[in-house]
Amino acid sequence: MELQQIRKGSTRTLIFSLLTEEAMYGYQIARELERRSEGYFEVSEGLLYPTLHQMEREGLLSAEWQTPSGKRRRKYYTITPQGHRQLRDSVVQWQSFITRFVDFMKEFDVWPQSVPG
Repeated sequence: MELQQIRKGSTRTLIFSLLTEEAMYGYQIARELERRSEGYFEVSEGLLYPTLHQMEREGLLSAEWQTPSGKRRRKYYTITPQGHRQLRDSVVQWQSFITRFVDFMKEFDVWPQSVPG
């Protein structure tokens, strides 16, 4: 399905965005994406962890194992300067895609007058 592919394609940008605020561990990232999107962006472990590991290998994220007081050991991810550049580029690309998509679709009778948020 197209929507699943679009959501999957936005995963890195969404992760970057969250990590601009604070370092987070994988489960925390998944829950925060879900919470902030009111359930729209649900990321499975099978997508999230390989994506995080790949981003770390590419130098877009750095990771550090931490053991918070009284809790189990967790790997916290932080966005790197290279990751910040990638985020900026990605946001520009998404803005261009969305603008062009909406402009194109408005030419047809299938586009609603108001799109639910």
